Amino acid sequence: MKKIIRLLVITMLMVVFTAGCAKNSEKDTSLDDIKAKGKLVLGLDDAFPPMGFKADNQEIVGFDIDVAREVCKRMGIELMIQPISWDAKELELSTKNIDCIWNGMTYNEDRAKSMTLSIPYMKNTQVAVVLANSDVNSLADLAGKVVAIQNGSTASDAIEANEDFKKSLKELVKVDDNVQALLDLKVSGSDAVVMDEVVARYYTEKEEGTYKILDETLADEDYVVGFRKGDKSLCAEVEKYLKEMAADGTLAKISETWFGKDLTTVE
Repeated sequence: MKKIIRLLVITMLMVVFTAGCAKNSEKDTSLDDIKAKGKLVLGLDDAFPPMGFKADNQEIVGFDIDVAREVCKRMGIELMIQPISWDAKELELSTKNIDCIWNGMTYNEDRAKSMTLSIPYMKNTQVAVVLANSDVNSLADLAGKVVAIQNGSTASDAIEANEDFKKSLKELVKVDDNVQALLDLKVSGSDAVVMDEVVARYYTEKEEGTYKILDETLADEDYVVGFRKGDKSLCAEVEKYLKEMAADGTLAKISETWFGKDLTTVE
């Protein structure tokens, strides 16, 4: 009996050891894979100015695009831009249709569980946008009103975190992107849009006299780059060049081009 028990113990230890070795043998080849194919496929919502959007000539441009292109240049690879449905970004990553999500994406715990996230590179806040002639001047004034947000965005998190504000609303409407949300606002499809401040500022300046941003904010956020879960070597390489660009002034220069000042937070 003792021999049988000892044999069973040895067998169990061998199974555990083998499983451990198999686990340890799994290697992160994400950076090597990108270098081998010579390109990084960047997934984005192409209606998210000024981070990444279609210009009048249909070329995709923006702050994030310029930064990513410079990072890829320093890595010695090509940048490929792939528009995606923002609500399906995790699926796009997991199926390897894209290599990263680089498009003013806010850090949150759910995303940290499903992706490998970079260091923050910019601060952002969630704000409410209304028409310039609206009598809404505060978040409290939105009680009983219809508010629109982009589906899959952290505007939803900001509203969920402000329970009293959410309960006060007549309806919360989710649309495909912020451009559509603002168009709906123009035709009175909603009373306000909750969205990223950087995008809101872009539109209020582009269409002066059309919109106004309420002074109160709903949440403070950090923008990060998202990679497939476990793609740590690729993430670290991108972070290395972001830090290098911060040190040599390139990151600040790109920010000044798009925002008129340095809004980046990489150290």
